[in-house]
Amino acid sequence: MAKHGKKYRAAAAKVDRDNFYTPSDAMKLAVETSTTSFDSTVEVHVRMGLDPRKADQQVRDVVNLPHGLGKTVRVLVFASGEGATIARDAGADFVADDDEAMKKIQDGWTDFDVAISTPDMMGKAGRLGRVLGPRGLMPNPKAGTVVNAEDLPRVIEESKAGRVEYRLDKTANIHVPIGKTSFGAEKLLDNFTSLMNAIVKSRPAAAKGNYIQRVTVASTMGPGVKVDAYQAQSLEATE
Repeated sequence: MAKHGKKYRAAAAKVDRDNFYTPSDAMKLAVETSTTSFDSTVEVHVRMGLDPRKADQQVRDVVNLPHGLGKTVRVLVFASGEGATIARDAGADFVADDDEAMKKIQDGWTDFDVAISTPDMMGKAGRLGRVLGPRGLMPNPKAGTVVNAEDLPRVIEESKAGRVEYRLDKTANIHVPIGKTSFGAEKLLDNFTSLMNAIVKSRPAAAKGNYIQRVTVASTMGPGVKVDAYQAQSLEATE
């Protein structure tokens, strides 16, 4: 079993593994226990009381984080004709509107963070599932990334500003970044609140019992900090 380094052990010593922290204190600890020399990403890991094998217990949506993610988001849009023009004018980094672009992606090029498509291009985008699917880049109506051409400016702007997708994975967990340690605890708490409110609102009608079971936050390569799940679900967003 791999041993943790000195920095990690010192950081882990600040965290009581038996304690469930308030969301505010958890954000402070996530910042304090960052062990990297670069600006670490803070991630939220949520254990859900859902069965991912059942279609009526799926959770998938997007949320706009008030302070963004602290990184440059590269957006690719599948569109043609007027849609392609609108996408370029709206600031899309890449527009896939011809066979050459499709082949480039088919060959493995994925130097973008978000893929958006107009409905008429989903037939072509769908053929790239082998490349886009495993990377979580396939446009999907449930994630708000399949939109009409007139909605492209709004979705492109939101994606670049901090619009993130959350979804239940095969192990009944949700993993979402909420920003950088340089944001500080207060901004991270705002982003965390927006995320948790969105997850609560996404509760499937078929969900039974304890919907959100465990919540943990951690910075890149930092120790996990347990959050009181009840308080995490009861946060009120600030204006």
